[in-house]
Amino acid sequence: MKYDFLIVGAGYAGAVAARELADAGHKVLVVDKRNHIGGNAFDTLDENGVLIHPYGPHIFHTNSRKIFEYLSRFTEWRFYEHRVLAKEKDAYYPIPINRITINKVFNLNLSEEEVEGFLDTKRVKKTEIKTSEDVVLNSVGHELCEMFFRGYTRKQWDLDLSELAAGVAARIPTRTNDDDRYFSDTFQMMPSHGYTAMFERILDSKNIEVRLSFDYLLNRKEINFDKLIFTGPIDAYYENCFGKLPYRSLRFEHEHFAVDQFQSVGTVNYPNEQDFTRITEFKHITGQVVSGTSIVKEYSQSSGDPYYPVPNPINESLYQKYLAKAELEKNVYFVGRLAQYRYYNMDQVVGSSLALVNKILDK
Repeated sequence: MKYDFLIVGAGYAGAVAARELADAGHKVLVVDKRNHIGGNAFDTLDENGVLIHPYGPHIFHTNSRKIFEYLSRFTEWRFYEHRVLAKEKDAYYPIPINRITINKVFNLNLSEEEVEGFLDTKRVKKTEIKTSEDVVLNSVGHELCEMFFRGYTRKQWDLDLSELAAGVAARIPTRTNDDDRYFSDTFQMMPSHGYTAMFERILDSKNIEVRLSFDYLLNRKEINFDKLIFTGPIDAYYENCFGKLPYRSLRFEHEHFAVDQFQSVGTVNYPNEQDFTRITEFKHITGQVVSGTSIVKEYSQSSGDPYYPVPNPINESLYQKYLAKAELEKNVYFVGRLAQYRYYNMDQVVGSSLALVNKILDK
């Protein structure tokens, strides 16, 4: 059988592209080397009946009404605002840094109006912002940088703040009020029945066929198709012809406890203690009511499945070589965090996929 489109990857990028093309009348085959759909957003019940995210916590948030309404076609939502604490020497501090964090760290009682002036006395003013270190020092100064950012960055990226692109640290705001939400987006929700159920509905079309446990890169000639959308690592597609792009991987340690609650918020960061970066307790995120609770500890590592592109000028320069090669392709398209070597959030992947399909259909 010949397909109009072969889509490699059943995560957000692949599933959204498949649905849009299928709705436009195209016959689509989606393949994934894993044995499930949903990519890293896949969720499932563990052996204790707790809904977990095997690949670490995924919290949906966006400022785009268009993307929120698009996904609302495939799921009902549960309102959820994520909260994160950082543990440091037996004390817990709100992250992102806010007035409560600053007062607790410096043993002060500043009002909202006074916080900005206090931070001005701590900031290391930078005339040019090139690295994540520049971002943090320019925002909060040395003490808060060492307490919350430098150690966490070293564990997460195996790089110093000074070696990481500015955009990574720029994702985390500094607040002068008591807002302790991790995200400030307009829409902060979780799929009521989980991500996997949402992906099942996205891929539910007579024009979509899904084939799991199929590694396209090892079986390139097995499928007959007109056009290809690839959502995996772009360097792997081209057999690392210019060299491997660096990615950070993760190792997950899942645990279950016979208690109702393990920690007071969804995620606790460990910037300077422990080998892991953070612990997430899933019942906070999902709202599931069930006996016992399940958590995951995350360990960042250099080898394993690629999760995060490593943003810095050297890696970007290497990516541009692959991008130049990709732009010469006539019927091959690349979309998603790994294919575009971008540190995308979930909503950004959806937006990028919708934009690609619009471009293809316009042609």
